[in-house]
Amino acid sequence: MKTTRLLLGVVLWAAINITPLLAQWVQTNGPNGGYVECFAVSGTNLFAGTWGGGVFLSTNNGTSWTEVNAGLTSTNVQALAVSGTNLFAGTYNGGVFLSTNNGTSWSYSGLTNTTVQALAVSGANLFAGTSGYGVFLSTNNGTSWTKVNSGLTNTYVRALAVSGTNLFAGTYGGGVFLSTNNGTSWTKVNSGLTNTYVQALAFSGTNFFAGTWVDGVFLTTNNGTSWTEVNSGLTNTDVSAFAVIRTNLFAGTSGGVFLSTNNGTNWTEVNSGLTNTYVNVLAVSGINLFAGTYNGGGVFLSTNNGTSWTEVNAGLTSSSVQALVVSGTNLFAGTEGGGVFLSTNNGTSWTEVNSGLTNTNVLALAVSGTNLFAGTYYGGGVFLSTNDGTSWSYSGLTNTDVNALALSGTNLFAGTSGGVFLSTNNGTNWTEVNSGLTNTSVFAFAVSGTNLFAGTLDGSIFLSTNNGTSWKEVYSGLTNNTIQTIAVSGTNLFAGTWGGGVFLSTNNGTSWAVVNSGLTNTSLLALAVSGANLFAGTWGGGVFLSTNNGTSWAVVNSGLTNTSLLALAVSGANLFAGTYRGGAWRRPLSEMITSVEQLSSGLPVHFLLQQNYPNPFNPSTTISYQIPEASNVTLIVYDILGKEIAKLVNGEKDAGTYDAQFSTSNFQLPSGIYFYRLEARSKVSSKHYTEVRKMALLR
Repeated sequence: MKTTRLLLGVVLWAAINITPLLAQWVQTNGPNGGYVECFAVSGTNLFAGTWGGGVFLSTNNGTSWTEVNAGLTSTNVQALAVSGTNLFAGTYNGGVFLSTNNGTSWSYSGLTNTTVQALAVSGANLFAGTSGYGVFLSTNNGTSWTKVNSGLTNTYVRALAVSGTNLFAGTYGGGVFLSTNNGTSWTKVNSGLTNTYVQALAFSGTNFFAGTWVDGVFLTTNNGTSWTEVNSGLTNTDVSAFAVIRTNLFAGTSGGVFLSTNNGTNWTEVNSGLTNTYVNVLAVSGINLFAGTYNGGGVFLSTNNGTSWTEVNAGLTSSSVQALVVSGTNLFAGTEGGGVFLSTNNGTSWTEVNSGLTNTNVLALAVSGTNLFAGTYYGGGVFLSTNDGTSWSYSGLTNTDVNALALSGTNLFAGTSGGVFLSTNNGTNWTEVNSGLTNTSVFAFAVSGTNLFAGTLDGSIFLSTNNGTSWKEVYSGLTNNTIQTIAVSGTNLFAGTWGGGVFLSTNNGTSWAVVNSGLTNTSLLALAVSGANLFAGTWGGGVFLSTNNGTSWAVVNSGLTNTSLLALAVSGANLFAGTYRGGAWRRPLSEMITSVEQLSSGLPVHFLLQQNYPNPFNPSTTISYQIPEASNVTLIVYDILGKEIAKLVNGEKDAGTYDAQFSTSNFQLPSGIYFYRLEARSKVSSKHYTEVRKMALLR
């Protein structure tokens, strides 16, 4: 099912007393990890650019990190470059920023509303490779820019490299281009390059290497006049990064790091200790080799050419927190790719508690007495800890994706992509309890007395009064059936949906009413209850508060710079928010309940295509995009060969923010990489926007 969302412009609030705020949301110091997109080295300073967390600085080879983001208004950093005392950051849809003091402060350096994926310095020239707009040149440290694209027939530039007077651009779908005159003109140099999706470029002496998507590494010794594939031993050929130490060439892939000592003729996997093998970026500082990883894995360090690796993440706080649960004074966070973290001091510090947790993609957590349960994705099943996460044991449901957990007395329920399972002995044994459950993609649970509610994806809400022995659908008035979260407050049952906002039932689901007044973002992933107060966590809209059972809502986002919420939890006097690639945040309940923040304009100011969520996905995923003015819009999904799979959007759209859902239910698609492309042509101005992103289907 395809859903869309339109954010309204200005919402007028009546009869609300607006008071000044003395406090706001504060990012907790963790959980550690991060989606590391790029590195830069300047003397003893190592900079890491992250997705959602901005820039971090380490002065001790990654032993500890400090966030250096003052003035950096876009924190999705995809490229970094150093020129003398100048540090440049290329951002997603935010252009280029400049810092002259090692990131202590940043100033905007041009390229409005541009996604910068690569930066390169050649003397006094600074080059920026962008997504869809080609290459730009600045000769004055970013004060002004000139587009230099003559002959550059593909403008999706993923990598830049400089060798003497030669400037090379690696493009996504167009191969490699060469300019010998600072970008004034370009020549395609692709002979023998059988894969033109170039993600990385590197020089080693007179050898020039191109890393491609799914076809590995190619070598040229004549500046691209001809290329040779050099992949022997490279068991993962999705190459995202290169690094060179003397005669050693390293390739970072979605399957870890590989080493070649003979210019790519042979490769050896060097992954010992690299607990996250989705490597986005590599960097060298002296004899130190750093690997930046995806899925919240953060940074790893090797001092022996990759023979062994050590995680160096202290203070690197940009993980995706997907689940939060409270047990006494303990706060647990379940993360994507980073496992479980424990805080005993309200998030001031976190400790990784993953011993025995063989699957670290944690989507659900539940506590029963001294038992802590973790539900994992990608076929990981359920894990049990009886000692606050110090150690874990596998607790069944082999090869099962667990989306939700619930406890009712001694009964433990697991909501999976294949329905509901029940364990009465702490996960030692499980029984499938799906009778009457006509949709088995269960994403949410709620318990109210003897009633167990299950929310399903594209399938409404189901009720069981006998511990799952039988189920009946309870959906009258529920006009959106993509259920992401359920919460109980007294006799009130709330359902949070994707694209439909919040629904309320006062009769155990027999009938439902939409309660969205003031809820300007209706894509919900989390609900939390504190007394008579209801909090809603939205995707891209932050946190909303209702003090009257959803009759009206107010946004409570002051200080919350990451507004893509995945989880909410109340612990003591605080509300904690788990964000997508932004770690955990904390705010006092009393501050939000006694104060109401002014609602900002909901209309987007620029075009934007976001990364799909979830990713990887199975069987469906949601793609969000923004249109700042009325436009003709197409959104199309392609396979790896460029064949059109599905046209999700094709028509006129008013200014607003939209969601489109892609489901594989009607397609026989194998696991693998797919692309989605947004094209928008404004009906108001001459603006033309195109963007392509990659997503992974995992069967």
